[in-house]
This record gives sequence, C-alpha cells and structure tokens, in this order.
Amino acid sequence: MSSRIEDYALIGDGETTALVSRDGSIDWLCWPRFDSPACFAAMLGTPEHGRWVISSTEQPVRTTRRYRPGTLILETDIQTTEGLVTVTDFMPARQGASNLVRTVAGREGQVSMRTELVLRFDYGSVVPWVTRLRGEPGIMAVAGPDLVVMRSTVPLRGEQLKTTGEFTVGAGESVEFVLSYGASHQAPPPAIDPEAVLQTTEASWRRWSAQCQHTGEWAEEVRQSHIILKALTHAPTGAIVAAPTTSLPEQIGGTRNWDYRYCWLRDATFALMSLMNAGYYEEAAAWREWLLRAAAGNPGDLQIMYGLSGERRLPEWEVAWLPGYEGSQPVRVGNAAHQQLQLDVFGEVMDAFHQARKGGVAGNEASWALQRTLVTTLESIWQSPDEGIWEIRGPRQNFTHSKVMAWVAIDRAVRAVEEFGLTGPLQRWRQLRARIHADICENGYNTELGSFVQAYGTKQLDASLLLLPIVGFLPASDPRIRGTLDAIEKRLVIEDTFVLRYDTLEGMDGLPPGEGAFLACSFWLVDNLVLQGRIQEARALFERLLAIRNDVGLLAEEYDPRGKRQVGNFPQAFSHLALANTARNLSASVHPASQRAE
Repeated sequence: MSSRIEDYALIGDGETTALVSRDGSIDWLCWPRFDSPACFAAMLGTPEHGRWVISSTEQPVRTTRRYRPGTLILETDIQTTEGLVTVTDFMPARQGASNLVRTVAGREGQVSMRTELVLRFDYGSVVPWVTRLRGEPGIMAVAGPDLVVMRSTVPLRGEQLKTTGEFTVGAGESVEFVLSYGASHQAPPPAIDPEAVLQTTEASWRRWSAQCQHTGEWAEEVRQSHIILKALTHAPTGAIVAAPTTSLPEQIGGTRNWDYRYCWLRDATFALMSLMNAGYYEEAAAWREWLLRAAAGNPGDLQIMYGLSGERRLPEWEVAWLPGYEGSQPVRVGNAAHQQLQLDVFGEVMDAFHQARKGGVAGNEASWALQRTLVTTLESIWQSPDEGIWEIRGPRQNFTHSKVMAWVAIDRAVRAVEEFGLTGPLQRWRQLRARIHADICENGYNTELGSFVQAYGTKQLDASLLLLPIVGFLPASDPRIRGTLDAIEKRLVIEDTFVLRYDTLEGMDGLPPGEGAFLACSFWLVDNLVLQGRIQEARALFERLLAIRNDVGLLAEEYDPRGKRQVGNFPQAFSHLALANTARNLSASVHPASQRAE
C-alpha cells in the first residue's frame, strides 16, 4: 500500500517534481515534464509499478524531516539503534539533463542502509533494458524514448527486475546517488558533482524565497506556500500546474480522480495574484506571455486549461493496469474538462491583468488586445449556462459564481479604461456591468433563504459564493452577503472548520456522491470572517487549518475530517495560494469598513 498522501514531501527542478514518502520511497516521478508518463508510479499502484527506496535496513527508532530554510531541499534524519544518518533529496535546476540527487550522510555511529530502484516507464507498464555504465560505476536503463542513468559508488546488482544495493555509512562519511534522465537516442547525461549542485541549488532557492515581501504574522507559512507555487511553475514556459499528480482520490475508494498536471487559467491566475502580492512579478510577466501564446489564433476560443506549452488537446483516458491509490479507480490521464465552458475564467484572467497593472507590470498592445477580445466574447455568452468553477459533469446550469465572474471581467475592463487610460467602449461596458449585476441580484439570490444560491432557480448553496465580497461584487456589510455567509456556515461547514464545496448528494454534478472538504473554500471562509470583523474567530479557524498541513507544510486539495487525512491531488496550488492570501489578510486585520477585498 502507498503511504498516506500527507506522508509525502515534494522536490522538483522547475520542470517536473518527485514525491518522497516518509520512509524514503520516491513513489511518483514523471520525466521529463510534469505531464509526462510516470517512471515511478507506485503511488497509484504497487512497488512493481516503479519506485526508488533509500532506507535503513532495520526499523528506525525515529524519523524526522524538514526542508532547508527557504528551499525545496529535503532532509530526513533516520535514527536507528546503531546510529544516525541524514538523507538529502533534491533536484537541481536543469543545465541540459534532469537530475535527482540523493545523499546519505553519517552523523552518529554506523548505520546499515539499502537502496532499491524499480524503473517502470509509461506509468508502470514498461520494464527497461538495464546495463552497466561504461567506464564508471552505475547502470543505464533504456526503453523506447526514455533513458535513465544511475551513478553511485555503491555496488549495485540486478535482482528480479530491480536494481538493489546495500551499504554502511559511518559518522563523517557520505554516500551519493544521482539519477539522470535523457533521451535514448542521445548520449547518456553527463555526470554532475552532487555537492557542488547542492550548494548552487540551495543558493538559488534562498535568493528567490528571500524576495517574499510578506513579513507579518505567519511569514514562514506564506514563504513555504510560495515555494510550492514556484515548484509547480514550468520554468521554460511560465505555465503553472494545478498539482503535480493525477488521480489521487477526493474520496478514498471513490471515482472522483482527475489529472491535475495541466495549467488551469483559474488556478494559475489565483496563484499569480498571490505571488504578485508577495512581490514576485517576474512570474506574472512570464505567465502573461504564456497566456498570449496559448490563446493565440482566435482568443475567443479561450479554453479553461492548456498543456504546459499551450497544448489544447488533453484527451482523457484510463490507465487500466494501475489499481489506483488505495484501490481508487479509475486512474485518469488527460482531462476532458478542457472542453468545458466555464465563464468564471474570463473574470479571473481579466482580474489577473488588472492586478498586474496595479503592481507595475507593464502591459503591451497584445495583452490589451486579448482582453478586449475576451470581453467581446463574453458580451455574447455571459447569459449562457456553463459547467462552472467545479467542472460538473452533469447538465450545464446558470451558476451564480460564473455570472459574478463575468461581472468581474467587465468591471476590470471598465477600470482599465478609467484608471489606466486604455481605449475601449466605456459607456457600453458600464451598461453591461450594471445589467449583469442586476441579473445576478434578481436571479442568484433567494429571498426565502436570505442567501445567494449555487445556480439560478435552485436552493442549493455553494462555497464559491464566499468569493462575492472578495472580488468586490458587493461589500461585506451588505445584508445579502451576511445572509449568504450565515447560510454557508450552517449548511456547508463541518466540524467547525472545513467547508464543503456543495452538497454532492444532490447529484447535480453527474458523479457519485462523496468527497472531502475543499481546503481553499475553508480559507475563503476565514477571509469572510475577517471582512465581517470577526477577527478572533478567523484567527482560530486559520490556526486549525494550518494544523492539518503535513510535517513539511504541504496541503492536498481536500481534507477528510472523518478519516483525519488529506485527500485529492497533492500538493495543490489552490490550497497553498489560498493559505498565503488568508495569512496576509489576517496579518493586516482588514475590516470591511476600511477596505474592500478585491
């Protein structure tokens, strides 16, 4: 069985990531990109589907781990009855090839260790041909287009289609392993100096994380979340993946298992606004250029998500030979939701451009031309039903949040003209903004419930309604906003902490019922409490949410309060950006009478 989701830590090189379990097993790694087929897929199956273990030969007395401050360099201390070692795992930024470095340093006594490498390309289905390296210690594994080299002075041997080895590390000694990926038609990747690239990697991460401008309460938690967002950013293109995994279930044993290794415009724009709030404007500029490339051609055909290089076709298929995380099937690759209509992405993209201008990121003619095209498209479709923020696989509806974000898109276009002097049909846009606002207030609000509702003509609630005051649709002091918050607290909050997206028992999303609580929604609840001036309640709730992070500060997409465990893809950009935003809001103790969240 795979480790619990929260027992994994993340390492990465800006183009892909690996998940390392507490017991030293790398159970998930896609090479060479986030969305490439996995060569370690044990997380969604068994050890036979690929993993790499470095562990002590005896059961540890104690295992503790941490990231080096301001970095994504993982250190794991393994204490045994015979001694203490530290395993350091990291992936340096690429200088050609992609490398995964693991070192074992002796601290006390003498510890017997072992390594087991099980390479299985194409999501665990392909066993490679393994040979010895020529002229240096190590092995080379080849299958189809993929080539992986393992270099180490530890004697390695083949054993039942695995590569294994045993070694002993004493105090002051160090053993190093470097796993490198390359194309099989090219020469093997060159050897690297593990100690030198460790120093370079640490310095690079620390320079980047030191730029974080949040210095208030929870500064370390905010910095850590931004490091995760940076790790989920594809350095060559600027795309930000929603998560580095696929098919980790939203309910253990359930079917809500999706591939998140792509760039959702919604998630990416939220992540960018969080990064910009912390002073990381270089990422904003890179993402803007990525978006212009992805939307090139006919920007009116804007998709909700793209591949890392802007790929538009992300066909969804099921990996039949993988049994799924703790038996949660199916395992999916690709995502059919890329063909959905989700009106809210128009608002999120327009808001991201607006926040970038406010932050001093210079625009250009192409970016404003794209925005005008998006507004023109929205003018003709804003009244259409859609699949909404939660990507339902049932019938389209007139979701209230979607309409609100259509209003946001027009509002930000109006403000671009009013505040930044850009050209556009200001009067027409103002009239459309007022029309959409009135339509939402008439059809998205239920007077009987005293609350806005999930969709026009329904009585169902939805946690996305917590965003209405945050995006500036209505002030937090408006009785309709207070009524909505009250209704959500009564019907969607469980265990006084966790917020459900909506009631899945209603069957409106076309899927079997049941999932965990969506963590971003819980942070939105904190934001709303802040806006209402309920600061002490907000702080207490925020601290409870921080407490469910794992030992190295990571959060999945959802949390199962009954099973007391994280569920869903991991780590999730949405959860971490929401954490960072809420920490800033709480630190500032923003009151609705003095400032409206936008």
